[in-house]
Amino acid sequence: MSEDPTPPRQSDSPFRSEPSARDEAPQFVLPLVVRIEKAEPPARTDALETAARAVLTILADERSAGEGEWAEAMRDWQDARIRKVVRRARGAEWRRAGALPGITVTGASAEVRVFPPVPLDGWPKDLARLQVSGTDLDDPQPPVAADPAAPVLWLNPGLGMSAGKAMAQAGHAAQLAWWELSGEQRSAWRDAGFPLAVRTAEATRWPELTGLGLPLVRDAGFTEIAPGSCTVVADHPALRRERHGSGRAAATRSQ
Repeated sequence: MSEDPTPPRQSDSPFRSEPSARDEAPQFVLPLVVRIEKAEPPARTDALETAARAVLTILADERSAGEGEWAEAMRDWQDARIRKVVRRARGAEWRRAGALPGITVTGASAEVRVFPPVPLDGWPKDLARLQVSGTDLDDPQPPVAADPAAPVLWLNPGLGMSAGKAMAQAGHAAQLAWWELSGEQRSAWRDAGFPLAVRTAEATRWPELTGLGLPLVRDAGFTEIAPGSCTVVADHPALRRERHGSGRAAATRSQ
């Protein structure tokens, strides 16, 4: 596998909150499609975790780096805001989506296919026709407690988000953690299969999580929630150790 692309300098980071001249450039979006069959929909938490792993998988793929076939699209996407849009598919729709270039990532009950970035107004027709709405999912059983030794993406307990919106936000958080890790740490995470959990933080703990200096997603406010809302904290053990007692401010980024 080829070496991962070098993350942008802080001043050029695509994960910024403030307006930039790059916002005037053509905008791209990372499409994710979740399979939701009527008879057997995936569990909500598994869908969120699978979406986050899908984002990490395409970031780590050799086709996204160097002269790879997806590298230019990945660079164009990350040159602006890192938008992600989740759509749903079933039956023939899912089969048509699976015929397009991309990567399918499977969880315990969820299947998510991630595609190379496309222009905001230039989706392939087999993806453009898919619905964004209707991604409300439930957990048949309450999720088990997250393993404290593994990465956890903590959702803001004060925000109500559809499963599709939360999947995109979990993907943002996973990407923020990926960019802040060293090459060695990224390789270890990738080789382990990108283990992670997505959980809703306890209301009393959320202020503490946002003050630990861990990557923090602030939503741009395109859909569902107010601009600037803090949605997810990416609690990766390697980043936790680096920031323990450092007093560093949280790395806040907008989608």
